[in-house]
Amino acid sequence: MGRRNPVTVGRRIDGEAVRGVKKWISIAVALALLIAGAACNSILEDEKRKESPHVASQNERPPEEQIEVSNYDELKAAIVSLIMDHEARGTCVINSYAGDVQEDVDRAGAEVMAEHPIGVFAVANIVGTATRLVTYYEVEINIEYKQTREQVESIVNVTTTRYLRTELQNVISDYREEAVLRTSLTVTESDIAGYVRDIYYQDPRHIVMMPVMVADTLPVSGNDRFITLHFVYMEQASVLRQFGASLMGYVRRSALAAGGENDAEILLSLVENLIGACVYDAGTARTINEYGAQNIAATAYGALVRGRAVGEGFAMAFKALCDELEFDCRIVLGSYGGMLHAWNIVYLDGYYYHIDAAMCAMNGVETAFLKTDLDIASRYLWDYPNSVRCNGPLTYEDVAGIEEVPVDVDSEDEENPDGEDGDGGEDIDAADGLDGSGGSDGVDGSDVGGGDDDGSLGGSGDAGGLGGAGGLGGAGDAGNGSGAGAGTGGDSVGDGAGNGGGSEVSGGANSGSGGDGVGDG
Repeated sequence: MGRRNPVTVGRRIDGEAVRGVKKWISIAVALALLIAGAACNSILEDEKRKESPHVASQNERPPEEQIEVSNYDELKAAIVSLIMDHEARGTCVINSYAGDVQEDVDRAGAEVMAEHPIGVFAVANIVGTATRLVTYYEVEINIEYKQTREQVESIVNVTTTRYLRTELQNVISDYREEAVLRTSLTVTESDIAGYVRDIYYQDPRHIVMMPVMVADTLPVSGNDRFITLHFVYMEQASVLRQFGASLMGYVRRSALAAGGENDAEILLSLVENLIGACVYDAGTARTINEYGAQNIAATAYGALVRGRAVGEGFAMAFKALCDELEFDCRIVLGSYGGMLHAWNIVYLDGYYYHIDAAMCAMNGVETAFLKTDLDIASRYLWDYPNSVRCNGPLTYEDVAGIEEVPVDVDSEDEENPDGEDGDGGEDIDAADGLDGSGGSDGVDGSDVGGGDDDGSLGGSGDAGGLGGAGGLGGAGDAGNGSGAGAGTGGDSVGDGAGNGGGSEVSGGANSGSGGDGVGDG
């Protein structure tokens, strides 16, 4: 019997069928995962919707942006801080506070408005509302202002007089109309006005015009105060700044134009250039009745740019020129001939001198350049006790190189037509009834004798000095009297008599001793 081939029992596995099964299995797994994810999301959403009420713990703190206070002083300080920042609304919280919170909030707001400088200055009303939130109070502060944010932010704290003057310098140099200062200095409105005046007269190059100033102090008493300064100008700030720019150009050009081999000659050149470019406005000078008047003629701008000024304008212009060349020059406020006037004091080679450029323009440079206190005392008035002494040796003639011509009164055989101090030499002729002759050998006999004509000095004049026989006969100036005088000299006597043709004064008699001669009038 032959051998049989084995037979496989069961279903034959087809490869395509297997791949189809795997595909369906993958799809089924993916669907299962999607269903599971949806279920999880549903669970999470349910968890999110489950909210429990918030219960504040006893140690919970308020939000960081809120101001936290714990007593009354801190509450007031919080209100002041809001005002300094010009905040219209702010919130603070109070923990463990002893007292009636709402009552203290109301009281703190009222005190800040009435007593604190920033409250008095800036605030119209303060309203505070306190709300209890479980373990602490939340206080909402609402502030109504009467000053702008810019005004509050412009407040400057000044702690020293020097800092105060510096701030005033900045304000009036920029022609601002208002300044607010916070200070504990004991200064008055008069003090501040004095500082403003000093700053103006010390810096005519950069400050064209001095303002009219009004000051308000809030509160009126107390160490911590706000001082509000209001400044008024006759021109707008923009116009005054343009004036200032023009003035600086003229100052630089005029200063550069000054020449000389030394400081004295440069100062003289400055004066001569100034009076050559500016005329003295006498009409305006008579109408100005206060220093620093807001009149262009009283400014350096008026003198250098407009070319017309009163004494103060000349003085301001001259100081501006001196400052440009670094001379020590000061403004002097006083009077001349009964009218308000200003001029300068300059320091030169170790001495101080007066220089009045306006009067140099009016009366000649020699009359008001490099003068001492004594030189001007009869015409000027100023605060002498508080001024430096002006007593330098230089004069205009020294600087200008002018030599004084000496008057020779001792030469012989000289006519003397003016009737004053004739020599006692020989044969001095009388002229027109003015002069007589002296003694022959006398010295310095100043004999005014009577002649034939009516002269300004009728009769005889001054008595002789050490010299010959001279007569002091009759009348003096335009005298209508007559007189006789005798002089003795050694061995002889001379007599003289004369009549004058004028009126009013009659002469007396004197005698003088001399040499061995005789003189007849």
